[in-house]
Amino acid sequence: MTNKPQDNRLGTEPILPLLFKLAAPSILSMFIQSMYNVVDSIFVARLSEDALAALSLAFPIQMVQIAVAVGTGVGASSLISRSLGRGSRREAERAASHVLLLAIVYGAIAAFIGVFFPEQLIGMFTDDPLLIDYGTRYIWIILVGATAMYIPMIANSILRGEGNTFIPMVTMLIGSIMNIILDPLFIFGYGIFPRMGIEGAAVATVLSRIISGSFIVYMLFKGNNEVKVSFRNFEFDFSVIKDIYQVGFPAVLMQVLASVMIGGLNVILAGYSSTAIAAMGIYFRLQSFVFMPVFGLNQGYLPIVGYNFGYNNSKRVKEVMKAGFLTGFVFTVLGFAIFQLFPEQLILLFGDSPELMEIGVKALRIISLAFPVIGPAIVGGTTFQAVGKGMPSLILSFSRQILILLPLAFLLGKIGGLDLIWYAFPIAELIAVVWMAVWLKSTMKTVFRIMERDV
Repeated sequence: MTNKPQDNRLGTEPILPLLFKLAAPSILSMFIQSMYNVVDSIFVARLSEDALAALSLAFPIQMVQIAVAVGTGVGASSLISRSLGRGSRREAERAASHVLLLAIVYGAIAAFIGVFFPEQLIGMFTDDPLLIDYGTRYIWIILVGATAMYIPMIANSILRGEGNTFIPMVTMLIGSIMNIILDPLFIFGYGIFPRMGIEGAAVATVLSRIISGSFIVYMLFKGNNEVKVSFRNFEFDFSVIKDIYQVGFPAVLMQVLASVMIGGLNVILAGYSSTAIAAMGIYFRLQSFVFMPVFGLNQGYLPIVGYNFGYNNSKRVKEVMKAGFLTGFVFTVLGFAIFQLFPEQLILLFGDSPELMEIGVKALRIISLAFPVIGPAIVGGTTFQAVGKGMPSLILSFSRQILILLPLAFLLGKIGGLDLIWYAFPIAELIAVVWMAVWLKSTMKTVFRIMERDV
């Protein structure tokens, strides 16, 4: 094993302070990102309830984009942190160069789809001409500007892999704050800005990503980073891509499954009303306030686990896991309390029609019953990824969302109508978290035995 400096903070600093030091910037930036998602929807809801429903129909398509970026980033971050833990900075830098190239390729593919197939994409979820029109006008701009999303998200993962969460926080803050500022200007038209309606929301999103992406690219190439990115002597190596996607591909598929799940739910809810689709869209935007802090926690959790796994420090990995699971649980319990106590106030942010209030309040209260177990489940999935095992997370996610949640929602809808559909969420989450706990315990028992044998 290659010797590494013992003063490295990932391997030596007290765990809970270190975890929050690394996670706090990501938690803050993801909180701001969640605020943007909600504010964006609030502005669009002022256009009409149909416009909000169309945004909900476009959401699964955006999630596929995010899936590719997040999964690729997870794979790169895991590889970089493990490489640094083994003392191989060159391997980490090669991973960084390759993953940036992937960001450009994926952006070009998304732009092609946005130019030629936007109406067909929205048409997968509804046959309502008005919703298709709204959704198409929004999503083609998002897809054409996809490179502006891929580059900052993937560049952030490079820095997180080395334990730098401050610059990614600043990047997300810049993007989200600019988006919140630009949204009303382009949607409603103020001063020199044209009134663009739902297209304005998409234009504001792309422009804000261009600004934040320019910042992170500058910091990545010019900043004082442990991982130096350069294409001067770049040579494409497929083995690097393979290493990235050994963890990253299951993470991509996990995110895609979420898109399929939301798309499937939209199809089921379309059988009731566009208001039901809008209520589901409201839930998914509000729940980001609860889950984004856990994902932010994971940005600090993953490199610490990955580094100490690479360094064969099993004792420290166990301590990090305890801190991560407890913190994730606390975050989502707080979210559970808010959704149970204030659902009416949350729905009123988006509209006050009697139908939306009735459907939305019931949905928030019932779905949030699952929140307390979701926090530990998210941290558990990240633990698999941090030790280079992405497949268990994929299988668990597929089972929960596709094999359990969607069929259960369809069945409950047939039995008891719309009100019963929402119970599919807590039932599916409870089944999945029990399975995850058993699988993770077995996997980590083997991992720790190998780590302690190799010390």
